[in-house]
Amino acid sequence: MTRAAVLGAGSWGTTFAKVLADAGCSVALHARRPELVETIARTRENADYLPGVRLPAAVRATVDPAEALDGADVVVLAVPSQTLRDNLAGWTPLLPPEASLLSLMKGVELGTTKRMSEVICEVTGAGADRVAALSGPNLAREIAEEQPSATVIACSDTERAELLQAACGTPYFRPYTNPDLVGCELGGAVKNVIALACGVATGLGFGDNTRASLITRGLAETARLGMALGADVTTFAGLAGLGDLVATCSSPLSRNRTFGEHLGQGMSVAEVLQITKQTAEGVKTCRSVLDLARAHGVDVPITEAVVRVCHEGESAAQMVREMMSREAKPE
Repeated sequence: MTRAAVLGAGSWGTTFAKVLADAGCSVALHARRPELVETIARTRENADYLPGVRLPAAVRATVDPAEALDGADVVVLAVPSQTLRDNLAGWTPLLPPEASLLSLMKGVELGTTKRMSEVICEVTGAGADRVAALSGPNLAREIAEEQPSATVIACSDTERAELLQAACGTPYFRPYTNPDLVGCELGGAVKNVIALACGVATGLGFGDNTRASLITRGLAETARLGMALGADVTTFAGLAGLGDLVATCSSPLSRNRTFGEHLGQGMSVAEVLQITKQTAEGVKTCRSVLDLARAHGVDVPITEAVVRVCHEGESAAQMVREMMSREAKPE
């Protein structure tokens, strides 16, 4: 039986722990708060993030990372992307030396502009062939409710990707493999930024034409950046590109879209943060994506607009006016 450790007990980490257990794995779910661990053990439910979803008996929660990681074949990293480096510093001495390291995170690190797999390799010293990323249209609540969904496991080592595929495949969760780690990670990170823009548009009262335009042009700037970094352009037409983008930009379950909607309704970033329980990765990642794009000479106008609204005090209405008044050009 595959032994998996899931580090991070938010909605997606908890959901993926359930997926792994349903696929036949023994799963240790690491949470920081003892009271959450106690509640999961007593009620079989993570009421903070997934109320009403019963966790399988094969999922055991623990506050001790050493206990969670002991003997793990697969280590799943499911913490907010900007906290990964600090968390890994404490976890690295505990990592089993041959375990696969699977990232569920969708972000680009502030300051370094490194993708999550690059941070993992740098901090842990693991070879790139041990590190994989999971990305796709994976809204946690729907998967926790066992609604059919597909995903991509990206890894340079095809055999390892296939082992991870087998470890998390269930009747309701269908994983595909892809060797394009760069493209899959970028698709997952940038889609959160585009979803913020779609949320802003929704908050301003705009409809489907606006959202479709943002999704399409957002996909174009994601693909431009990906190609500049060596990604396979076909990745962006798949689950980790268009699939994830459509789901995140369209669903009210999307944290980033919802965050953007509040901004479009006139709230400040600080006000939205006060009422938001879960992390909207795009709020911080938009700055690192913009830095990455500028370093490679890539034009990313939607990302630039989101940065202006989230970090430079520009109003949502002004953002739309500026985007619509850009110089006309061929598509």
